[in-house]
Amino acid sequence: MSPGRPTRRVLFGTASVAAAAALTAGTAWACPPDPGNQQTRVASAQGEGRDLGAHAGHGPREVGKTSQQVSDAIKGVKPVGNVPDAKESTSLVFMDYGKGKNKRTIMYVSGRFGLKAYDLTADPKSPPLVGKFDLPGFWQGEDTDADHKRKIIYLSRDPRAFGGNTDTGESGIYVIDVSKPESLKQLTYVKVPAGHTTSCVNDCRYLWTGGPAKASWMPADWGGRPVWVTDVRDPRRPKVFENPIDTGRNDGKTDYTHDIQVDAAGIAWASGRGGVRGYHTEGRHWDPVKKRFRKATAWDPVPYAGGGIDEATTNSSFMHNSFRAVGRTWNQGPDPRKWGVGQVLIVTEETFNEGCANDGLLVFASLKGSYGGQGWRSTPDNKFRLRTLSTWGVAGQEGSRPDTDDCSAHYFDIKNGVLAQSFYSQGTRFLDVRDPTNPKQIAYFRPDDSRAWAAYYHGKYVYVADHARGIDVLETTFGRG
Repeated sequence: MSPGRPTRRVLFGTASVAAAAALTAGTAWACPPDPGNQQTRVASAQGEGRDLGAHAGHGPREVGKTSQQVSDAIKGVKPVGNVPDAKESTSLVFMDYGKGKNKRTIMYVSGRFGLKAYDLTADPKSPPLVGKFDLPGFWQGEDTDADHKRKIIYLSRDPRAFGGNTDTGESGIYVIDVSKPESLKQLTYVKVPAGHTTSCVNDCRYLWTGGPAKASWMPADWGGRPVWVTDVRDPRRPKVFENPIDTGRNDGKTDYTHDIQVDAAGIAWASGRGGVRGYHTEGRHWDPVKKRFRKATAWDPVPYAGGGIDEATTNSSFMHNSFRAVGRTWNQGPDPRKWGVGQVLIVTEETFNEGCANDGLLVFASLKGSYGGQGWRSTPDNKFRLRTLSTWGVAGQEGSRPDTDDCSAHYFDIKNGVLAQSFYSQGTRFLDVRDPTNPKQIAYFRPDDSRAWAAYYHGKYVYVADHARGIDVLETTFGRG
């Protein structure tokens, strides 16, 4: 079947939900090894200092364990609230309802429990729970995305959810109607060959779903799952395109696409093993690979820029998520007067190796020299790599715990040149990134029991999704928030 013809694969999730209720949640890992093979995979990744074809993720390390040797480390921010019943949270979505004096803001929290709704309107520091959609044992909704116009949230089901694994577990997307926060309803569920993250493209008319490691029934030469596209123009009847995209991403090898971020200019940046590559998903554009102008679609995108990250500057080839300051965000990242608008890609590397200094870093890379399709022509014998401007990690930094190896970078947000990034047990760090060659830590929030997954600027506060603590609400005091 041609890539332009979707095949309908719609299954209702009643059985899945019922099965989930009977299962208990396991140890919380962001991108964990497969059940039954955890020690082998983690040991391999640690021993080599590089990821070896499977995103190892957290090994058997402490999860939110309080240490007797260290205490909380806080600078430049003030904790003003906490939502403890949101423990095992993974990501947040802020959605507005109404306008003016009738405006209402709901914070949706995804996690091992499914989806919870908290009303920020009256008290953004201690919001009450107003609704929930229960999926006990769910995994993973790591970077949950939403259609704010149609009031729909898409929960990405990893094959390791509900006790499954990458070989036999089912992956897919739950389509949740959130038009009434007090009454969250499942519109449908659709099976998709990938299921680690699901992201909106083209104004949420289509979804891109990627990861995790490949199943045994997938091609033997794949290193992980690429991206499958789902048409959700009719959200009750999703249609999954048969042929995946973002293939050949790792020097010509199809590998693990982890997540997609769409920048303010509409470019969809696909991060994973082998780097970060950006695509046009609509309109007519020059295709530097096919050497002609052609129409870009969600299921047949046109390459734009990007490529592999120089392994000499990082601890792996696994890139987790990214950000490019362009469009309405043109002045939020590196100083555009010096570095140009949209010429710097900020990237999270997520890797868990032996020792804190060998874990995933925050990476700043230049896109210059990558607009001619170089990232799509790279091969093991003729590699193309983006130029790394700098990297930053928590090892040895002020405020860091000396007694943990759980130091990988994870999701971040950015505002006024200050990047807020969570580093698991090392908490959330605030970095001045105006000069991408010299990022500087200006504040941090590292509770002793931290398991920080993602930080979000919203209004006058920063909300941290912490797997062990719930949602921490912070107020910045460093003067640039």
